This record gives sequence, structure tokens and C-alpha cells, in this order.
Amino acid sequence: MNFNKAIVLGNLTRDPESKTLPSGQPVATFGVATNRFYTDKTGNKQKQAEFHNIVAFGKLAEICSKYLKKGGLILVEGRIQTQSWEKDGIKRNRTEIIMENMQMGPKNAGNSSSPTAFSKSKPSSVDDDIPVIDQETPVSNDTQGKDDEVNVDDIPF
Repeated sequence: MNFNKAIVLGNLTRDPESKTLPSGQPVATFGVATNRFYTDKTGNKQKQAEFHNIVAFGKLAEICSKYLKKGGLILVEGRIQTQSWEKDGIKRNRTEIIMENMQMGPKNAGNSSSPTAFSKSKPSSVDDDIPVIDQETPVSNDTQGKDDEVNVDDIPF
């Protein structure tokens, strides 16, 4: 059994370019940049960027062309495919992710002038509603309308 799956979460490096195949099927191509943060041997924090070529066909291509913009956050799921060709006697290769599924980030993820869900600004009130479970304190389960106390030690995981 073989498995070819790529999942990438990053920002668009350019607006999608739309084309139509001779068969009439729409195609959209764009780039996604992903960042890796790590600490090197000397203890300095480093940032490394990787750039991925994305190709979408059919309805996904139409959606990409209509809604995606440079800088926007996107999660791409697909398969890796390498194309080879020869131009002027030089062999060339291009590795692409053929999109099979995607999730778009917040509308304003690529707009640095307005705060986003991923910014370092003050947490929203939604975060204030997240309960904090302390192992020492039993928590009541209000979502089911019961007043039973839950002991964290009784949870099987």
C-alpha cells in the first residue's frame, strides 16, 4: 500500500493565477509559504521559510480564484506530484501539491492593519469563556444540565 498526502498551513505568496484547460476545466496555481522556527546550536532563535507550489482543479480552482488573496492564511491538503521537462537542453523539475481539499483562514488574515485571530493582541472575550480545569478542584458539568461533579482523576485518558 502506498500513501501520498501533503498538508500545508501557511500564507499565500501571490494571488491565484486562473487558467482554463482545453477541456474547459478551470485551473488555479499559487504559492504558499510556511515558516519553521527553531533554536540553533548557539541558542539563537532561527526562522526558515519553505515555499510550496499549489495547483487546484475544477470547483476548488474557482473558489481559490474568487476568495484567496496574497497574504491570506490557508490550509491545503493534497498529493505531491513532480513534473519534469527539458528546455534549451536543460532538464527542469517542479514539485507541486495537487489540492484535494482546503480550509481558508479568517478573512483578514492577510491584512496586517487589522487584528486577526492569530495576532498577538489582547485575547478576545471568547478566550475568557474557556474553562480552566484544575486537577485539585472538581468541575461541574453545566452543559448537560447536571450538577454532578467531575473528578479529573476519573477521566480515563
